[in-house]
Amino acid sequence: MNANGQMIETLKNSPMYEGYQRAFTEATGLPITLRPAVTWQLPLHGVRGENAFCAMTAEKSRTCSACLHLQERLAESAKTEACTMTCPYGLSETAVPVKLGEETIGFLQTGQVMRTRPTPAAFRRAVDEAGKLGVDIDNDRARDAFMGTAVMPQRKIESVTELLKIFADHLSMKSNQIAVQGANAEPPVITRAKQYIEEHHADDISLGEVAKSVHTSLYYFCKIFKKHTGIHFTEYVSRVRVEKAKNLLLNPNLRISEIAYEVGFQSLTHFNRVFKKIVRQSPTEYRGRLFAGG
Repeated sequence: MNANGQMIETLKNSPMYEGYQRAFTEATGLPITLRPAVTWQLPLHGVRGENAFCAMTAEKSRTCSACLHLQERLAESAKTEACTMTCPYGLSETAVPVKLGEETIGFLQTGQVMRTRPTPAAFRRAVDEAGKLGVDIDNDRARDAFMGTAVMPQRKIESVTELLKIFADHLSMKSNQIAVQGANAEPPVITRAKQYIEEHHADDISLGEVAKSVHTSLYYFCKIFKKHTGIHFTEYVSRVRVEKAKNLLLNPNLRISEIAYEVGFQSLTHFNRVFKKIVRQSPTEYRGRLFAGG
């Protein structure tokens, strides 16, 4: 998950959003979600208030694929301003951009409503559309769900959209506050990476292995790690190992070669070189000063 995705998750878990989501659904009967700018899931699937017909189509991979295509187009069109689109089955969804500065990082989304009352003829058209995808929805369950879809005329859709715009502005302000407060804070992904390195410093760990352990891409992890630690991954691991070695050098019964391998170095020569570069003394000199009292 990238930084924008993490911000959206932070906003979704905030009391402000949870309260608004609950109030919106209770007042309108509609589902609402805060989704990232890019997603491979149906944003409203499984959300409280989800349309029964949409929930059914989401169960079928082919109709689900058609819905995902609509979500892509909706997200693209709503990058700068609110947008409402209608799917091939006649249901409309609305997305409103949520920004961090000038960048759109996600959308408030609602809908799964019809603009006019559903009719048997409209259901037949939906059956035909699903048939083109090789999916049969010509059954009583689908018909009842379709005919029970909420109807929302254009004027009411516009009113709901205005409510979303107001709240999207509040979320945008909140995102900027979080960004400012966290500008100097360490992201959770870095904290987890440091913990992983601490626990596995004696192993032959790689940049790719640590990136995988914190569920980020290699490119993103490399970039963010340098940004928040000030040093490259390899140097950071070396410094952790050297700090461990400094503690072990307090034990006069341990040979320097034993310590080198104990903390994760693959050769004594490499250990000596890295230790001297970081500490400005060789391991032998460092130990000598410890026991000499200075």
